Amino acid sequence: MDASAFNLSRNSFGKLVLTRGSGEVFEEVSPVRAFPIQAPDDGISIVLPDGREVAWVDRLSQLSGEDRRLVEEELEGREFMPEISRIHHVTSFATPCTWKVSTDRGDTEFVLKGEEDIRRIGRQSLLITDNHGIHFLIRDMFNIDKHSRKILDRFL
Repeated sequence: MDASAFNLSRNSFGKLVLTRGSGEVFEEVSPVRAFPIQAPDDGISIVLPDGREVAWVDRLSQLSGEDRRLVEEELEGREFMPEISRIHHVTSFATPCTWKVSTDRGDTEFVLKGEEDIRRIGRQSLLITDNHGIHFLIRDMFNIDKHSRKILDRFL
């Protein structure tokens, strides 16, 4: 479905509502990224609570200003994936261990349960899952500072 063939709004409960050009209305829809790490602005599915897709957006830039704002707002509320910019310290090179890091959302520390919780995404990205299931992203492990890279090398 063409992105111009529908409009988005919020109902009185703050839930997202999609209205097609034909007048058909879908309550409590949610946007879902098809490729959240490698192409976050490409391929957005608008789905119902049961997972059924009611609209597809090829590129986020295709949406009107208000529709785009609503989609971005909804995605931001659902997705939480801090991006690690620096690894300050790890308590041990054996797991479990505590990592002290800087992210795009501030400094934090988390527990890495096992080396299997560090996954490669493509050639240069890493996804690290902490003991609470929170995903941390290292977008480009080759461009991170030397100290952080040295720590990463011990785990890869």
